[in-house]
Amino acid sequence: MDILHQQFRVPEIYGDYWFNSDPIPLGALRGYVILIDFWDYSCLPCLRTLPYVQEWNRRYADKGLITIGVHTPQFPFARDPINVRQAVEKLGIKYPVVMDNDFIVWGSFRNMVWPTKYLVDKHGFFKYVHAGEGSYQNFEHAIQSLLADAGYHAEFPIVMDPIRESDRPGVVCYRATPEILAGWQRGTLGNVEGFSPESTIHYEDPGYHLDGRLYLQGNWYNDRSFLKLEETDGKEGYLVFSYQAKEVNAVIKPEGEKNFQVFVHQDDRFMTTTDKGDDVLIDEGGRSYLLIDQPRLYNLAKNKEFGEHTLKLTTRSNGFALYDISFISSVIPEMISEN
Repeated sequence: MDILHQQFRVPEIYGDYWFNSDPIPLGALRGYVILIDFWDYSCLPCLRTLPYVQEWNRRYADKGLITIGVHTPQFPFARDPINVRQAVEKLGIKYPVVMDNDFIVWGSFRNMVWPTKYLVDKHGFFKYVHAGEGSYQNFEHAIQSLLADAGYHAEFPIVMDPIRESDRPGVVCYRATPEILAGWQRGTLGNVEGFSPESTIHYEDPGYHLDGRLYLQGNWYNDRSFLKLEETDGKEGYLVFSYQAKEVNAVIKPEGEKNFQVFVHQDDRFMTTTDKGDDVLIDEGGRSYLLIDQPRLYNLAKNKEFGEHTLKLTTRSNGFALYDISFISSVIPEMISEN
């Protein structure tokens, strides 16, 4: 968490749509402490941070804290207010959320990454900022400090216990595979055919897979932000990648067709109840699959331990569009302090 020693006044927030509130003029909130959270509903780190932001809003709203979510889209489908509204409702977000489709708020705050949290004091000046995950206890202490400075003198609750073991201060985690983006603009493709911007080309899986790269089989359309299957006559296509992690997530959007199956193999086997992700279903024949119904983040794998694996996603649907794959690490057991 960064403590801002210079005085910067918070700019006004102008957005496309507001949820849970009418537009809020920040200049009218002098005397309050303001928490501003930049997020995206398909962003894994944002969703891992969200329970803390929601609990802080619940704990401190009646003590002078105003919480505002700024939804700045990572991918084009997250510019749709219907998608964002559904996500806000599904996630149970009660505080105001503004859509920042044109990155106007993002730019005025000079923001750099998702998620980033800002704390504004009673005079309207930035005091604390934290980019990414972690440092949750320190941030809550900062909330309490600014609320006390704003005039709240009753007893505060004890700061939240970490939701996950990896959130504890000082823990050391395994090095997981970095995020894999799918589009030609920033994607990482292992096939020798490479990217062909805004066109469909045929890929052949080479059969060997370097960690952290996508490998395709079949005809795939190359968009700036995603890869989309483009086969004929219901022919099967797949993508495969090797990685090191405990959990795997993917951002997938149904393009033109919904409620289709994508079969999931881990290490050349269908997944079981002990290693499948929350969004993976298992049919009567023991086949593990995703049902792609909405553009969102899908949880693919939840292994008991950190390890090296290969995941393969297979489908016959030309509605399958992949945007992003992200990974979750875990704490190194030998590095957990006994103190």
